[in-house]
Amino acid sequence: MTPPHINVFAGAYVDRISERRKDSAWQASALTSEQSLFVPIWGTQSLIQHEPTPTAVLLDRASLPAFGDHRAIFLGEFSGTATFAVGFGDDVPAPIGGYGAFTDLRFSGSLLPRHDAGLLAYARAMVWWQDRHRYCGACGAPTKPTSAGHVMTCTNQSCNTDCFPRVDPAIIVLVTDGERALLGRQASWPIGRYSTIAGFVEPGESFEDAVIREVREETNIKVSHLQYHSSQPWPFPSSLMVGFMAKAASHDVKCPDGELEDARWFSPEDFAAGRPVLPPVTSISFSLIAHWYEKCSGQSLQQTPGAQIWPAQR
Repeated sequence: MTPPHINVFAGAYVDRISERRKDSAWQASALTSEQSLFVPIWGTQSLIQHEPTPTAVLLDRASLPAFGDHRAIFLGEFSGTATFAVGFGDDVPAPIGGYGAFTDLRFSGSLLPRHDAGLLAYARAMVWWQDRHRYCGACGAPTKPTSAGHVMTCTNQSCNTDCFPRVDPAIIVLVTDGERALLGRQASWPIGRYSTIAGFVEPGESFEDAVIREVREETNIKVSHLQYHSSQPWPFPSSLMVGFMAKAASHDVKCPDGELEDARWFSPEDFAAGRPVLPPVTSISFSLIAHWYEKCSGQSLQQTPGAQIWPAQR
């Protein structure tokens, strides 16, 4: 059996030990322990040390600014050590100096060791979710974190609704006709950048149904022979990308729903010549394109000299 492809941000790098989330005594002890580690998130940015090589900055309690314990979210054990995410609003100056720089994980994730990237993605997603569920969706009362930050509970005793972290499932697919790959672009993207077709799964829809619908809506292409490739947590803000390969059953490309500014077919030779500008190597979109390119050409797309990858870094 072929081992599954593991994308950036994916991988079981954290032992989530969920049974500890309701152990209040253990949590209180871990929060004050000198051994515990804390992942600071400022707004949506992660603290990264870039020299001598990019790594995630994990702090001990003494190195953090003062914070209320209610802001600490227990992530689990990372390298055998209790680890928490701590969020700081970006309406104030960056709270921690001298350790590194707060950076957008979307662009820096591919530069980090995979276990660091996965930990930071998890921390970012949890902080973002908490920040956007400070009020109950049922009655409007304030919520409070419970279960070590993994539940937001309504403070209205007559409501007492629990809200749990959610992810938004989305499909992403590389459609090919054997010799060419179908890519599209949105008008807001940098000039020349194209990517695979993607879209959110709608209620009452399977992943496969969503692939067929999204490709038809955005490009007018019918697809068949769907094959699962891999998945990727994409915390920008809270998606789970489920990747597929598919074969085209038609070839006349149009953009009927206006979601894309343009869509067209590209050959491996186009990629090697720098046409188009490809998505970041952190993305599952790049993984899908690279998988197909390497099968066609026998070469690594990331190591192909003429290939253009956005942003301009390898």
